Amino acid sequence: MAHTWSRSTLPLLGAPMAGPGTPELAAAISNAGGFGMLPAGYQPVDTLAAAIERARSLTDHGFGVNVFVPSPQDEARDAFAIARYAEQLAPVARSLDAAVPAPRWDDTDSFDAKIDLLEEQRIPLVSFVFGLPPVEVVERLHAVGTQVMATVTDADEALAAVRGHADLLCVQGAQAGGHRGTHGVQTIPNDRGWQQLLGEVRSVTGVPLVVAGGIMTATDVRLALELGAVAVQCGTAFLLTDEAGTSAAYRAGLTDDALDELVVTRAFSGRPARGLRNDFVDRFDTVAPAVFPIVDQLTKPLRAAATKQSDHQLINLWAGTGWRRARTGPAADVVAELTAGVAPAGG
Repeated sequence: MAHTWSRSTLPLLGAPMAGPGTPELAAAISNAGGFGMLPAGYQPVDTLAAAIERARSLTDHGFGVNVFVPSPQDEARDAFAIARYAEQLAPVARSLDAAVPAPRWDDTDSFDAKIDLLEEQRIPLVSFVFGLPPVEVVERLHAVGTQVMATVTDADEALAAVRGHADLLCVQGAQAGGHRGTHGVQTIPNDRGWQQLLGEVRSVTGVPLVVAGGIMTATDVRLALELGAVAVQCGTAFLLTDEAGTSAAYRAGLTDDALDELVVTRAFSGRPARGLRNDFVDRFDTVAPAVFPIVDQLTKPLRAAATKQSDHQLINLWAGTGWRRARTGPAADVVAELTAGVAPAGG
């Protein structure tokens, strides 16, 4: 099967990071020979449409879009836990002159409308995370020439993705920063790195595999390719680059020598995600309910206020295990460093 990226493209995809993942970053990665990705999660459809238009104005090369698969909600089951968490967050909200919002239990991410947009726009690659899209959605995208990539964290999810007609899989190891792409909200993620998961998934599927999780050097990239991956996906490596939309507070947290421990926490969104331990994590990690995206709704205004006040102790500092190697400067320089000595995809 031909890869979405051309034979002249390097086997490196940017990670579709909500916030840091700007059109400028996606375009810069594509212009440097990689394959940029835009995040659709948390964005209104019109904002996503504008981001696609902006990226296309900045590059003549291909790029992809990542979509959150909606998480089933059970308001009757979870309303009490959410109300309790909102009460626990209230003192922090007051300290930031912010408010904890009332939860919305409907599909706030406009999944169907985003699929309509991506079908219309004929995006080369659409990836999905937090589950699998309906086969009907996959077939609609295939009909307009779009390839579909599913994010998986174990062999069972990989098998389900292949049965769901995914063209390729992103095998996400425990080293990855940000949200782990487990298909169930309440699933406790495994602690296996991409090296182990790649072998497990290769043994049960025959589709091309992209690996993600703490990949920060050309040595990491070469190892992934040697072990059978067709490409790598990198996010943390680009967090401090010029084109990333990483806030000043986020950048300060990533470079704060006093923050030196990574944890997997549900405190910010209700889903397990890897980031630096800070005051917010210390205070809320053990009490946050496993209810996504409702927990994200509750904490969003607090994080926005803390960001505005440059307080990196109260925001999510998503980072993979190699975050200390993240460098500043143009994204093109990071692409060049990561792919030094690596042949183009399919070459």
